[in-house]
Amino acid sequence: MDVRTVGVAVVGFGWMGRVHTQAYQRIPHHFPELPVRAELVTVAEDVPGRAEEAAARFGFASTARDWRDVAADPRVHAVSITAPNFLHREIGVAMAEAGKHIWIEKPVGLTSEDARAVADAVAKAGVRGTVGFNYRNAPAVAYARELIASGELGAVTHVRIRLFSDYAAHPDSALTWRYERARGGGGVLGDLASHGVDLARFLLGDIASLAADTAVFIPERARPTGATAGHTLATGGELGPVENEDYVNCLLRFASGARGVLEASRVSVGEQNNYGFEVHGTKGAVFWDYRRMGELGVSRGTSYQDQPVSTVFVGPGHGAYGAFQPGAANAMGYDDLKVIEAHNFLRSVAEGTSYGPSLDDAVHSATALDAMSRSAEQGTWVSLG
Repeated sequence: MDVRTVGVAVVGFGWMGRVHTQAYQRIPHHFPELPVRAELVTVAEDVPGRAEEAAARFGFASTARDWRDVAADPRVHAVSITAPNFLHREIGVAMAEAGKHIWIEKPVGLTSEDARAVADAVAKAGVRGTVGFNYRNAPAVAYARELIASGELGAVTHVRIRLFSDYAAHPDSALTWRYERARGGGGVLGDLASHGVDLARFLLGDIASLAADTAVFIPERARPTGATAGHTLATGGELGPVENEDYVNCLLRFASGARGVLEASRVSVGEQNNYGFEVHGTKGAVFWDYRRMGELGVSRGTSYQDQPVSTVFVGPGHGAYGAFQPGAANAMGYDDLKVIEAHNFLRSVAEGTSYGPSLDDAVHSATALDAMSRSAEQGTWVSLG
């Protein structure tokens, strides 16, 4: 098999930049049939020393302090954009206009206008673009979608989607860009609810309208005194206001007629990555918990009442599971989902056809997030049509 290389850059090297980098390096191990390979050309990061450390650890050929140097680099064909949310639009548009394919993390900016600007730039430039909605890559989620689409559950009546985490529950969490409206957008809406919207659409189709309520439960945090990564704690610094949401609860009406509830929190003490869904239909139901990623609860049949739920351990016949494990019930992890994402991205680049979530999916998600904010402010249902 002839294999060609694609020059890759990573812009922003926090935790997610590392995840993207490792995903590129693992593609040949899990998808050896893919006729392209990632060549790590450059890493851009404005925190002093961080890019150099990444290059030494992962083998990037060069480093940059300014992401604009990446846009101008002819060696770079594809770019992972893992910088903070407020930079997504500027970097995404510039990379597309420079002819670079982009793999950009959700929520793709701060608003639907930002996401649409990146989507338009990608379409105009004729490059490939994908978005980091990784939970749809879980083989159990793929199987749930298959069961729903096949009619095994009957007509879907209602769904409940939850995304609870404690990453911001500590009152001493530093007041980073994540808590500022101008740089972090809608807080937990962009961080977690964006995933929930994508899962809802991936499983059940378009959302027609919604009604939401939001809250800020920790109104002040201390400003950090130095560079931060992840969810750093800070004490003794000047206190500042938390400007975006800690919590959202949202009622959904789907175009199909199904109803739904989406709830997300970043301050849920006792909850660590408690993500999942329950989909109910007229003949059955499916249940998924991210923390037991390889299991899907399935109820189907003709009993209707007192119908049992069986646990299905996903295996090589479900989604991309077979690229990682030879038999059912062997565990997969979060990073594996990003390897699937990286594979789909490079496959899109190689074949000129989009695989996985697109920038249009990001626009749909961002439109729903904007609607949640309007609904919470106005106290009304908002149409997405």
